[in-house]
Amino acid sequence: MKQTTSWRDLAIAVYKAPSDSRIYGIYDVDVTNVMEYIARKRDTGVHLTITHFMTAALARTLYEDLPDINCYVQRGRLRFREDANVFLAVSIEGGKGMTGMVVPKTQTLSASQIAEYVQTHAARKRTGDESGPFAAKGILAKIPWPFRRPLFLLIKWWIFEMGLPFPFLKISPDPFGSIMITNIGGYGLAYGMVALFPIGKLPAVATMGAVTEKAVVIDGEIKIRKMLPLTGTFDHRIVDGAQAGALSRGVETRLAHPELLDQPNPPSTDPTASNS
Repeated sequence: MKQTTSWRDLAIAVYKAPSDSRIYGIYDVDVTNVMEYIARKRDTGVHLTITHFMTAALARTLYEDLPDINCYVQRGRLRFREDANVFLAVSIEGGKGMTGMVVPKTQTLSASQIAEYVQTHAARKRTGDESGPFAAKGILAKIPWPFRRPLFLLIKWWIFEMGLPFPFLKISPDPFGSIMITNIGGYGLAYGMVALFPIGKLPAVATMGAVTEKAVVIDGEIKIRKMLPLTGTFDHRIVDGAQAGALSRGVETRLAHPELLDQPNPPSTDPTASNS
């Protein structure tokens, strides 16, 4: 039986044909050290994934190396964020669409702390228990098609452009964090040119593919390394080629030292205790 989902109904209203302000980049990162570290931790009963380390590396790079792109456009001006809050895409059980969560103050967390936060919050979201902007998608999906996009455009302008509250919808003006990570490797895909969510206010989306072994040249010798394919989609109003390159180099440098990513990053705080 063919059927749609509330997310697909909303996507029809949210997205339009591709237009300006998007640039793309592809980069393969050596994650051999990370995968070996994950295997060692798993032997001790600690379950970590490459996504947890990628989240930590991306947040620290954004916060420490590129604070100038940790921002969004509102009322024709750039608004800068104080923290690097990473948005993680989450698949709903049974293939019923997508949802996501923001990991607050991600730049301060270790990979293990990120894993604990994701485990706690993802289980509820995968069952459809939503709050904030994702709770609103079910409401908007029920609006008759001719009126769905006009209503969405009104909400987009009112909340995300003007920064004002909207009656009956508990959505903050900046609900999707500083940057987004989505992992398509679990679907057997290596690369994917992911769209920028129109209301996300995100300067970039990082797409992770499946980790595979590849032959690479290191110091003039061919070696087999575990490589992570990454694809970046960038808002060209905020990010240019030089900044995209700096972002990829910063992530690669940090992923080479997984033991450091698995330590809290000063100032050492634990925002997970007070955020839902």
